[in-house]
Amino acid sequence: MNQTHPLTTTTFELPGYRVVKAFGVVRGIVVRSRSVIGNIGASIQSLFGGNITIYTQLCEQARGDAFDQMLAHAGQLGANAVVGVRYDANEITAGITEVLCYGTAVFVEPSRATAMGANREQGG
Repeated sequence: MNQTHPLTTTTFELPGYRVVKAFGVVRGIVVRSRSVIGNIGASIQSLFGGNITIYTQLCEQARGDAFDQMLAHAGQLGANAVVGVRYDANEITAGITEVLCYGTAVFVEPSRATAMGANREQGG
């Protein structure tokens, strides 16, 4: 699964679906640091101001990895969706950062109204 998984949301409901079972909190955690060479490159970029792309790429990769780990954790529990998705980041020590992605793993199915609408569209 990737960050475009259709059954993840920051809200606690998925429109058109109903929660059949809740499995509890799932999380993905990544601890990252930038190499010395990467830090030098970022220092040079910071002299010119603006977006420091080396760190942006590192952050995006860490968030993506944490998200994927969270989805894998949810899948291991039998969930097909995650609601209430959040991110958190903490500096563990200078230059080393933890990125956490967490939410509530649930099993959802189309709501009755959604399922009936799909049957009508299919001629059923």
